[in-house]
Amino acid sequence: MIRSMTGYGRFEGTVGGRNTVFEIRSVNQRFFEFQCKVPKGMGFLEQSIKEQVSKYVARGKVDVFFSVEADENVAAEIKVNHAVASGYMAAIKELCDTYGLKNDTGVTAFSRFADVLSVNKAPENEEQLKAIVSESAEKALADFMAMREREGEKLKNDVLEHSRNILSLVEYVEERSPKIVAEYREKLYARLMELLEDKMADSQRILTEAAIFADKTSVAEETVRLRSHLSQLEDMLTLTEPVGRKLDFIVQEMNREANTIGSKICDADIAHKVVDIKSEIEKIREQIQNIE
Repeated sequence: MIRSMTGYGRFEGTVGGRNTVFEIRSVNQRFFEFQCKVPKGMGFLEQSIKEQVSKYVARGKVDVFFSVEADENVAAEIKVNHAVASGYMAAIKELCDTYGLKNDTGVTAFSRFADVLSVNKAPENEEQLKAIVSESAEKALADFMAMREREGEKLKNDVLEHSRNILSLVEYVEERSPKIVAEYREKLYARLMELLEDKMADSQRILTEAAIFADKTSVAEETVRLRSHLSQLEDMLTLTEPVGRKLDFIVQEMNREANTIGSKICDADIAHKVVDIKSEIEKIREQIQNIE
């Protein structure tokens, strides 16, 4: 199954009695790149999330967001920082004495001053949280992978269409190239007859020159290799493993063969077809940049 490197998945629901949100998105990238955002104090979850995601994703830039509501059953201890509180009280008294102000600071307002109160919670149960994030991730990944596969099927069909177009153009080149040699031989004969006027032209020399020309302009090897590359490309699109890098290499080789054909044959019709072939190859190259 061909997969796109672009995908999105999200799960929001209750797992293990706690509300969670797991969101994953990816875009194309040459290698696997992973970034993860988790709640404060839960950094230990990042590695397990990465390992779980990497089972499904071989290439692409992946961003994950995970949040989970606080566990109400976890005990919390609230402490008063008396040193800080005393400092605030002294500063407030100084302001009142210096400027003749009334001290109307209540307990509620005073408790909101920075660092007067501190909340210490018992550490989270790491194994419990890992189980929660794992289940949430699997549900989000199901949507994520389904989207990647849908997009991958579209990419596959588009690549196959361009591949068929290239094959049709190659067939034209194979049909047209032998005719170029015949046309060259006729032109050569006509030119010699013109130079020799009414004298008999050396037919053997004409045949020799035509043979040299045919050898120099033969693109049979190139078209055979181009056909082979097209066949390999189509075969790879049926594989279940990631093939994006291999496809990229094949496209480079296809472009190399097209350039060689263009440089060998000085024929306007074939030159136009070579331009069309290269255009189709470029369209394939653009599409496979998104294939995993």
